[in-house]
Amino acid sequence: MILFPAIDLKEGRCVRLVQGDMAQAIVFSDDPAAQAGTFEEQGFSWLHVVDLDGAFAGAPMNAAAVDAILAAVTIPVQLGGGIREMRTVEGWLAKGVSRVIIGTAAVKDPTFVREAARRFPGKIAVGIDAKDGRVAVEGWAKTSTVTAEELGRRFEDAGVAAIIYTDIARDGILKGLNIPMTLSLAQAVKIPVIASGGLASIEDVHRILEPDCAGLAGAITGRALYDGRIDPKEALAAIARAKAAQGKSAQGKSAHGKSQPMA
Repeated sequence: MILFPAIDLKEGRCVRLVQGDMAQAIVFSDDPAAQAGTFEEQGFSWLHVVDLDGAFAGAPMNAAAVDAILAAVTIPVQLGGGIREMRTVEGWLAKGVSRVIIGTAAVKDPTFVREAARRFPGKIAVGIDAKDGRVAVEGWAKTSTVTAEELGRRFEDAGVAAIIYTDIARDGILKGLNIPMTLSLAQAVKIPVIASGGLASIEDVHRILEPDCAGLAGAITGRALYDGRIDPKEALAAIARAKAAQGKSAQGKSAHGKSQPMA
């Protein structure tokens, strides 16, 4: 389980939106690179970055801010927003982005996703942002007729590294993750699923560490970190304890010949 701190970029600043509404952007930092450095210092092992302007425009719009973030940290960065062409994928990976997230193009051009995943193994994630069960596109401005599970299944054999699943109705309003919908998707596909949208408290962190959520690869948190509702040290310590407990359990089963721990 990886906890990803989120940096959403709008006009070069670090913001959080309410349910994806660009008109409801709350500015938390004018220096995204400094914020990224703070997250690394706090012990986070990954960063989740979204170019919000790019998501609406269909092309990168906050390149300078992303470049500054990449220069400021050594931990891996996954980036989404406006990634709809192969040259954009190539450009970001060449600059040091560890994983690019393809959202709108996953609905409109699945062949592009498959080709990107083939060319860059382990470097391509699919962003599935759902509104009332249907996948939203173009910065969440439009809703398609495709369901989250249908879209996820399209890429089962494509070599996609992860699916980032966001419940738009909960994003930015601190109401907790939509666990039932997220688990439903995770159970429907073999691709690792990362939960997003609404993580609001340390209780939510403990919830995703419960046994029924063992299939999730991680979760993204944004506003709760900026508001101080989640203490990074406490959250990361809880995840470390859960990981240690799982390791001991796996070793115990192996010792009794019941199973072998995963490599």
